[in-house]
Parts: sequence; structure tokens; C-alpha cells
Amino acid sequence: MAGPLAPTLAQDLFFPLQEELLGVLRGLPTGAWDLPTPSRRWRVREIAAHILDGQLRRISAQRDGHAPPPPAAPIRGHDDLVLYLNDLNARFVETSRRLSPRVLIELLEWAAPRLQETARATDPYGAALFAVSWAGEVRSAAWFDLARDLTEHWHHQQQIRLATGIPLLLDPRYAVPVMDTFARALPFTYRDVPAPDGTAVAVAIAPPIDRLYALRREGRRWILDEGPAESPKARISLDGESAWRIFTGGIPRDEAMRRTVVSGDGALAAPFFDVVAVMK
Repeated sequence: MAGPLAPTLAQDLFFPLQEELLGVLRGLPTGAWDLPTPSRRWRVREIAAHILDGQLRRISAQRDGHAPPPPAAPIRGHDDLVLYLNDLNARFVETSRRLSPRVLIELLEWAAPRLQETARATDPYGAALFAVSWAGEVRSAAWFDLARDLTEHWHHQQQIRLATGIPLLLDPRYAVPVMDTFARALPFTYRDVPAPDGTAVAVAIAPPIDRLYALRREGRRWILDEGPAESPKARISLDGESAWRIFTGGIPRDEAMRRTVVSGDGALAAPFFDVVAVMK
């Protein structure tokens, strides 16, 4: 039976996940650093630099209290925030093109233990440094912000693996907390979908990630539970690779629908394909 999805505590996962990334990067031949990735904008080297940028920013802001440069215009909502972050991202990536793969690896090696220490020093139930806006939040608990950061590191590493032909990292140690975090975007995605009280939508993700979620209408909002939905009006079933690529906007909607099996009320399942669990 479904029950509330517990907080995703990711503080201890940053260092081992970084070791997985470094193992990939250390083994790449020189030419592989210039391969295109599913992000379309960036090659392998730019994805690695983007991961580094996010880590350095968190260490600087959370450990040292150092604020990033202010935005050129006021941030009045999610779209303004995305524009601001995209600008920060693009500036670092542009500068990183001056760096060799070896230097990028060494900087990622430097960042890994410091990021882990910063995460462990954070009170998971205190206020987040940044709200998780793709979940519709204006204030978030620190554990959610850290879990969101983990999803960034994990899915960008997947992009590098896809680009270089290296097997995906679907170890449940990382993939389960990542998927649980992505799934928290669903209530916000469904926020304008009307349904009678108690209506449920089941989402089943196949092994090796192996997750069941129940999206349930309660009063004027949708609630996300973990486990099998009771008498769902719609059921959505898909494999783990398709799930993370849908949550991160990595495949077109028509391809996402082809990868997914829907039963029951198709109109109630349709909003699932509009989910966004990244800053975009």
C-alpha cells in the first residue's frame, strides 16, 4: 500500500558518485572529450566543466557564504531564474574551454571531498540555500536542495556515458534517490489537472531502478506517495532509462510516449509527459 515518500537524504552520495565520474573521465581518449552529448549544446568536456561549476558554486556559497554575481535584471519567477542560471552556466563553460582535460579532472578531484564535507555539514531539515523551483517551491528543506543537486551530477554523468558508449550508471544506490527526487516534480506538473478527490495515477518504473509511485488527488492538490496506488484511474509503466530521460527533458514527447505503456484514462496520464525536473 502506498504511503508518504520519505525525505531523500543524499549527503553521503556526492563523493562516491564523483568517483564514478572520475573513473569514466580518466579512461577517455583525448578525442572523446570533444564528442557531442545528448544535451545538444555541449560536448563531453563542457558537461564535465558544468558539473565542476555547480560543485564549486555550492562549496563557495554554502561553505564560505560567498554569493554568486547578482543578476542583471530582477528575478520575478522561475523563467527569470532559469535565464540567470543559464547565463552563469554559459560563462563558466566558455572559460573552461581554456582548460585541458587533465586540469578538469584534477579540479574535480579537488572538489569531491570538499563537496562531500559541505553536504555532510548541512542540516538536512534546515532551510535550503536554493528553493527547488521545478517542484513549485519558493522555500525548500536543505535535504531537497541537496537531493536536487545530486540529480544534476548523476544525469550529467549519464550524458557523458551515453556520448562515449560507456554503460549507464543505474546502480540503485544512486538511481533510486535520484528517481525519488525527480518524481517530486509530479504534483507540480499536475497542479492544474482537475480530478475528483481520491483519484490516483500509478507510475511504475522497471528494474534496476524499480520504483512505484502513486500520485493522488487530495482536496485541491495532488500528493505523491511511494508504493502501489489503490485503484488507479491511470497507470504509467516505463523502464529506468526512459524515466530519467523524460524527467530531464532528454527525449522528445513523441519518443517518450513510445517508450511508455499507458493503461486506463489516457487523458489523466498525458500530463506525465510534460514533467520537468531540471532547471529549464
